[in-house]
Amino acid sequence: MNGMITGQEAILRCRCGEIQGRLTNAFPRMVTRIVCYCDDCQAYLHHLGRSDLLDAHGGTDIVQVAPASVTFERGAERIAGVRLTAKGLHRWYATCCKTPVGNTMTPSVPFIGIVAQAFEGGPRKLDDVVGKPIGAILGKYAVGTAPEGSTKLNLRLLLRAVGAIAGWRLRGKAWPNPFFDRATGEPKWPLTTLAQTEREALRPYCGPNPTTVTELRGS
Repeated sequence: MNGMITGQEAILRCRCGEIQGRLTNAFPRMVTRIVCYCDDCQAYLHHLGRSDLLDAHGGTDIVQVAPASVTFERGAERIAGVRLTAKGLHRWYATCCKTPVGNTMTPSVPFIGIVAQAFEGGPRKLDDVVGKPIGAILGKYAVGTAPEGSTKLNLRLLLRAVGAIAGWRLRGKAWPNPFFDRATGEPKWPLTTLAQTEREALRPYCGPNPTTVTELRGS
C-alpha cells in the first residue's frame, strides 16, 4: 500500500511493517484527536523504548476512535498488551518493533486511542485526514513548561470524548473489537501487568523535571 488512503480510511502500520490494518470512518467528526501529557503515557513509551514518539514536552499525539472502525489485516498475532497498574489502561503494542497500536479500557467503554505515528504517513499525513489535534490534556505532567491550555480541565474535550463513547455504543460501534473477544470479554492477545517496582522505576523518566534521560528498552 502506498501512503495513506485519504477520505474515509487511514492505514495503520507498525514501524517494521509486520502489522498492518486500517481505520475506517476517518473523518474529523468521527474521531477525537488530542495530545496527552500524562505521566502514564510517558512511562509507557519509555517502557517500550519508544520515547521517540513523545513530543518535546512529553506529549503523545492520540486519535480516539470507535473499536468497530479498526481492523488488523496482517500480523495481529504479533500484538501483546501491558498494563502499568492492575487498574490501568490496556496498552497494546507490536512485539516485533515495539510500536504502540492501541490503548483501551474494558469492552464496556468502547474506545481505542491510537498514537498518530502508527498511521502510515505519520502525524502530518493524518492532519489531512482527521484534522490536527483539537486540544491537550494533563499538562501538569509535561516535561519542562506545560504547553498553553494543557493544564486546566477542558470541558469541551471531556464532553466530546464522553459523547463519542456513548454514541459509539448506541450505534453498535463497540463490536467487533480488535483487542477483545466478544463472547467472553477477555483480551485476544497476551497481556501482562507491570510489578509496582517496575512502574516506580519508570517515574524518573517522566514529568516536568525528569531525572533520568537514558532510553529504556522494553523487554
